Amino acid sequence: MSRLLNIGLATSMGLATGLLALAQVPARDSRNTDLPNVDTHFVPRTYKTLAEWEDRKRTLRTQILSAAGLLPMFPKNDLHPQIFGRIQNRDCFIEKVLIETLPGYFLAGNLYRPLQPAPPGRYPAVISPHGHWSYGRLENTEIVSVPARAINLARQGYVVFSYDMVGYNDTIQTPHDFGDAPVEQLWGFSAFGLQLWNSIRAIDFLEKLPDVNPRMIGATGASGGATQTYYVSAVDDRVRFSAPANMVSLLMQGGGLCENAPGLRLGTNNVEIAAMMAPRPMIISGSTGDWTRNLRAEEYPAVRAIYDLYGKTQDVEMFFQDAPHNYNKPNREATYAFFGKQVLHEADASKLKEQTIRMEKLQDMIVLHDRKLPATALTFPQLFAEWRLRADQQTSDLRERLTAALAVEWPAQVASKGTGERVFLGRLGKGDRIPAIWINGSKPAALVVHPGGAEAARMDPAVTRLLQAGRAVLLIDAFQTGAAVEPRDRSVKMFLTFNKSDDANRVQDIITALAWLKQPKTQLIGLGKAAVWCAFAAAVSPADVDLRADLSGFQGTDEQFVKDFFVPGIQRAGGLRAARQLLQ
Repeated sequence: MSRLLNIGLATSMGLATGLLALAQVPARDSRNTDLPNVDTHFVPRTYKTLAEWEDRKRTLRTQILSAAGLLPMFPKNDLHPQIFGRIQNRDCFIEKVLIETLPGYFLAGNLYRPLQPAPPGRYPAVISPHGHWSYGRLENTEIVSVPARAINLARQGYVVFSYDMVGYNDTIQTPHDFGDAPVEQLWGFSAFGLQLWNSIRAIDFLEKLPDVNPRMIGATGASGGATQTYYVSAVDDRVRFSAPANMVSLLMQGGGLCENAPGLRLGTNNVEIAAMMAPRPMIISGSTGDWTRNLRAEEYPAVRAIYDLYGKTQDVEMFFQDAPHNYNKPNREATYAFFGKQVLHEADASKLKEQTIRMEKLQDMIVLHDRKLPATALTFPQLFAEWRLRADQQTSDLRERLTAALAVEWPAQVASKGTGERVFLGRLGKGDRIPAIWINGSKPAALVVHPGGAEAARMDPAVTRLLQAGRAVLLIDAFQTGAAVEPRDRSVKMFLTFNKSDDANRVQDIITALAWLKQPKTQLIGLGKAAVWCAFAAAVSPADVDLRADLSGFQGTDEQFVKDFFVPGIQRAGGLRAARQLLQ
């Protein structure tokens, strides 16, 4: 083996591994050619051991919370629950609810309670998010009836909280679609994140009710409500049973902003997210007339394989029918039967068939009918300001937060190929390709990054001085710089949900180059605009770095991040202040 190959592999695994590594650097960078999006037909990953899956599950949980702007979780303020307007329906009690999930921000919904007094063990409870139906939580058609499932579950012995998506019905302090403005993305402020937070707070609300068993709370919803169901189940273990309907798919990942925050599905998809419910009981449903049409052949086997790792195959089920996109009566009855078996210990599904309901007048269900929001209610700009303020107050776990926002990793092995000074680097199995110039010399080597790429760096006086001193130097074309610039179609649906920004990829390339050098205290020199890339790389690097980067022109304002270092979530993670603290 040559010295170059020995350095490039950064391992001592022998010739066979070395040849494998050489083959791992592709002819083109897959970050420019493989651009997953909402409509990509994904192939599920397989996991050989439970330990492997549990490690992946922890990573995914961090990724979800980071994308939602909830890493770490905000401190939970008092919900100040308002429960009023009780109706005695023929099947249950229905009440209006308003809770303050953030100071000055109010989530509305309806609470459905059984008519009978609570048993000694108290009632199980269900959060019931809705999808993108015209009437939101009050939609009542043959295709989907949110009130029908809530009333029937209450009849069967559950307390049900049916609450709004943001921007629907009574929850009106934000529009439904937001989070696509660059500054909002910097702070992780999105419809997805706010809805996930609302679902977490909805569980907080239910578990405090005197007639609810806090250790027996479930979740169910369809379409966008199913998205909310499996995401809150993924990050909150208090969800003990669930039924996401007609949304667990490898064909389509959700078309709305409330389902697609930046960074949410980097290297993953809804099927893997839904499987995070394991080993807790779950039933998933699908139909021939929507993107769940392959449920029997593709999605359900992939989810069941995760339950198999726990030895809990019996706790996951599937319901499939010939129907359009729905949460119709047969679909709901499959949920009642599954919940009945798992929660009520009722094996006879015939006892849980859906009964017709009496739909109440809309004005009796609407929380803000003849009522206003509290005087403390914030406007949308004020709510964004509150989100930023709460983010700024959190100063813990800075490395984890920045690493998650940047979505970078320290690769266990780095592949290389090339002859002479010209070399290409890449992480094994990731498909990235980093053109570089390697100039041998005395150690330790210096890594130099220039916004114009390796050739531009070579001409810089700082590199000239290193070479005159006989130092070894590695110069790289960080992502989309120098000779590595090539077309990247950023117009694909929800691009940033599935693909990292250019600047985040540049930080990864610097980390990859540091791992390739594999030496103590590498001198990392960031020139011009690349000084910011190098500063953030050094801040999250697990290896000590001797950073030489002039950041005097970069103060870490929102405007500068948007213009010069755009990474969604970077301000939510602490921004330049966090990087400087880590560098110290």
